[in-house]
Amino acid sequence: MDVKGRERNRMEDEGWKKWGPYVSNRQWGTVREDYSPNGDAWNYTSHDMARSKAWRWGEDAIAGISDSNQLLCFGLSLWNKRDSILKERFFGLNNTEGNHGEDIKEVFYYLDNTPTHSYMKMLYKYPQEEFPYEKLKSENRIRNRKQSEFEIIDIGIFDDNRYFDILIEYAKADMDDICIRILVSNPGDQPASIHIIPTLWFRNTWSWGRHDYKPLITLKGKDYIEIKHKKLAVKYLYFENGQPLFCDNETNSERLYNVQNSTPFPKDGINDFILHDRKTVNPSNKGTKVGINTELVISPGQSTEIRLRLTGKKSDAPFGDFNTVFEDRIMEADEFYALIQKSITDQEEKSIQRQAFAGMLWNKQFYHYDVAEWLDGDPAYPAPAAQRKTGRNADWKHLNNADILSVPDKWEFPWYATWDLAFHTITLAKLDPVFAKQQLILLTKEWYMNPSGAFPAYEWSFSDANPPVHAMAAYEVFLEDAKVNGSKDYNFLEIVFHKLLINFTWWVNRKDKRQNNIFEGGFLGLDNISPFDRNAPLPGGAVMEQADATSWMAMYALNMLHIALELSEYNEAYTEMTTKFFEHFLYIAGAMASMGQDNKGLWDEEDEFFYDQVTMPNNQAVKIKVKSMVGIIPLFAVEVITKDLLDRHPVFAQRMLWFLNHRPELAALVSRWYEGNKEEKRLLSLLRGHRMKCILRRVLDETEFLSDYGVRSLSKKYKDSPYYIHGESPEDAIHYLPGESDSGMFGGNSNWRGPIWFPVNFLIIRSLRRFHEFYTDDFRVECPTASGRYLSLKEVSDELIVRLIRIFKRNQKGGRPVNGGYSLLDNNPGFVDYIRFYEYFHGDNGKGLGASHQTGWTGLIADLIAMKNEQGKSK
Repeated sequence: MDVKGRERNRMEDEGWKKWGPYVSNRQWGTVREDYSPNGDAWNYTSHDMARSKAWRWGEDAIAGISDSNQLLCFGLSLWNKRDSILKERFFGLNNTEGNHGEDIKEVFYYLDNTPTHSYMKMLYKYPQEEFPYEKLKSENRIRNRKQSEFEIIDIGIFDDNRYFDILIEYAKADMDDICIRILVSNPGDQPASIHIIPTLWFRNTWSWGRHDYKPLITLKGKDYIEIKHKKLAVKYLYFENGQPLFCDNETNSERLYNVQNSTPFPKDGINDFILHDRKTVNPSNKGTKVGINTELVISPGQSTEIRLRLTGKKSDAPFGDFNTVFEDRIMEADEFYALIQKSITDQEEKSIQRQAFAGMLWNKQFYHYDVAEWLDGDPAYPAPAAQRKTGRNADWKHLNNADILSVPDKWEFPWYATWDLAFHTITLAKLDPVFAKQQLILLTKEWYMNPSGAFPAYEWSFSDANPPVHAMAAYEVFLEDAKVNGSKDYNFLEIVFHKLLINFTWWVNRKDKRQNNIFEGGFLGLDNISPFDRNAPLPGGAVMEQADATSWMAMYALNMLHIALELSEYNEAYTEMTTKFFEHFLYIAGAMASMGQDNKGLWDEEDEFFYDQVTMPNNQAVKIKVKSMVGIIPLFAVEVITKDLLDRHPVFAQRMLWFLNHRPELAALVSRWYEGNKEEKRLLSLLRGHRMKCILRRVLDETEFLSDYGVRSLSKKYKDSPYYIHGESPEDAIHYLPGESDSGMFGGNSNWRGPIWFPVNFLIIRSLRRFHEFYTDDFRVECPTASGRYLSLKEVSDELIVRLIRIFKRNQKGGRPVNGGYSLLDNNPGFVDYIRFYEYFHGDNGKGLGASHQTGWTGLIADLIAMKNEQGKSK
């Protein structure tokens, strides 16, 4: 077999994905583990409890891997002989401890991964001094929302290289045969001691009263452990050095609840044995959890390697081919990415893209949540408080998830979020179209999708509405899949389309209260972008009619039209759907632009911008004139229809022309349909050329939306001129906030008043390229505004791509804007080549903010790098 195709060929066999990085970075503080009467998930379980509590729904670890049902887990534990606890999981502040909400306080990097997880690599920076748990809590506690977050780097604990580099690598010899290599390095100038404790354990499935099968791990020889589980093919863990310490993955109820334990060797038994010399490990060398404890003293500048093998095969020489397995998997990973990156010549961009891809693949997680069981409680435990039955997610009893899902960030957001996930699939399709398609289909399954047609938003409130971007993602994935595999998967597209029809109908029936094709939807993922909570009902029967919700629905209609046209290529029955969505788009577009003589829609002629508006029962409307991303989202609803497409679909063409002839006001209003262009293309858009130029004039204005690092979410004009609704205090007005929010809205972790977000920037770029397809190079706009420099829409999109990539590339001073000016990250050889992909970015300086490993939708940087290099014109 050609080695270049080996990883791609393995992807066709799901068995190669049986094991992967499916263990969360945080299980505590999640909704799933919250059995409180009041839904206070952040305080019901905590980081301090995590070492002692057996989790009900999932597991967490450092660099953790598991099988796809998470029956058996492997992860890394560490102790620097100074910490008060083993380092078994990453530390961070909960939502009430951080001055800007929850926030991880660790430094680690995802460096490599393949779609089948045949090779994986990550790096953790573990301090040699005592980990500053209390310092991080206390300093953030005294900071207010106007101050920046206090980070672990601020303490200086990594200065003078006083840390361990813990490099963890996995290489598969076969589906159930995993070689594990841990390289521990001391970059400091003094010898340093450390305990390395690779840990293997079963997820606790037996303590809840739903079945009584309990698996077992047993020491069988001086260098191997036997694994007994009726559903697992993995049978042995081999190791070369170290002392096996056994306990049970059972809650230490005595420590947490002052209740007698069910075992003398509870979950934290290894911790208590190593740190406190307690008799909390099983002398019989068996249990449901084992750690292989190795104590090392590492000299300055030196490294020590630890090797293990998790396998289904018994062997007298388990490490005989160990190095060869790693060499082969690394070579195959390099050649897999060489093919993907063949058009990229810039070595730094290659590195950025590959690390972004690695983060996408590391951020897979086994996600388990059966809402009905969670609401009822388990037979072996007292029933939860009665108010839970009418509280969080009570209307989602059908939801029963137990799958591998792409999550935004396995510490900050260790759960799926539907609009995030849609963007994830666009990037994942470049690596693994099969997995990308599976993710989109999963959300449409009956055990995810509400019977009403709603998609589940996220575990904190499945009923929240997220922007309906799944049709867009499905078509993008469909096209990428065809590009990768050379054939079109109409079966996938058909399955998704049928379920999207139900979801589209849900939006029309539930989110258009006045039935006028102007939509609501709540905050729609944009959190605090409005002066007030868009999720809250308005007094007096007033309705918030949203420019973004309506634009998303116009985009949804066009996406569905495009899918229906594609499907009608092989089944003419879908022609009926093409007409339905074509007409629905025009009704939405017409309503958005003009809703009668007394109401001019969501477009404001004076400001030449789109706004939300509040409509009273008497039909009077008041626009909320905040210049934000809400008014840019209308750009996203754009498609180009070619003469060739109409020639291939004569029935659609005939019906379309009939409708336009009978409703000329809609055709003229929206798209200048009859003008066309010299190539006989037709434009479907919410915007005429004039309105598009008006919006772009603000988007490309560096005093408003355009930053050196992309498009901001709020106009910078509000820095000096805050927006007031009715003369409220300056503190309550909308200010331009390029970094973390100073608002307590949505828990104080809402940041859409100035920062740069990748998903909406990606859609701006995508839309500009579609507009360019129609308008060609003849249509030019000033970029930046007032610069005297005029570019085509394609060139404008290239300019935005360059600015977004600039966040991660080294600048003339050698630093990366994403690092926020930290000298350690920009100049220390142990950090300079590694990148973290944050949730969002500072609107003025590009600093990474929020979740530090949200390679989810920020992974779109990989797509933008590919786009830039495929076009070959951006500099």
